[in-house]
Amino acid sequence: MEKAFTPLNLAVLTVSDTRNEDTDTSGHLLRDALLEAGHHYFDHRIVVDDIYQIRAVVSQWIAAPEVQGIIITGGTGFHGRDSTPEAVTPLFDKVIDGFGELFRQVSYEQIGSSTIQSRCVGGLANNTVIFCLPGSNNACQTGWDLILKPQLDSRQKPCNFVALISRQD
Repeated sequence: MEKAFTPLNLAVLTVSDTRNEDTDTSGHLLRDALLEAGHHYFDHRIVVDDIYQIRAVVSQWIAAPEVQGIIITGGTGFHGRDSTPEAVTPLFDKVIDGFGELFRQVSYEQIGSSTIQSRCVGGLANNTVIFCLPGSNNACQTGWDLILKPQLDSRQKPCNFVALISRQD
């Protein structure tokens, strides 16, 4: 008998100095993808690329018992103010080393050696899984389709993140 799908409460954070609700295409893409997969869309925010503003929003969601996962788009490159990894990594209880490694591996097939500039990171904090993706639509689609969607599906074998982050009442 196949295990039933367990929907998760997921939040999306867009990190950008230029995007707003109308122009946040990567945030909208992630929202639509997680809803299509059957998850619950908990919240969405847009913050400028500032370590402390990023950390404040992520910390609030980590502390909220109803949030099981956070997907961040933007601020992972090497340009000027890109600071998402620096903002989020200190909040992790555990780092998911393989997330960034796997993202760069699958991204290589699409953009070649330019993927080396991606500083995608993932981690677990207070039973909340957190993934940081680049801000491009293509990168978000790649990260969702090839890594996040299967790993946030309770039916994924041999393992997935759902059992680690599902909160029991």
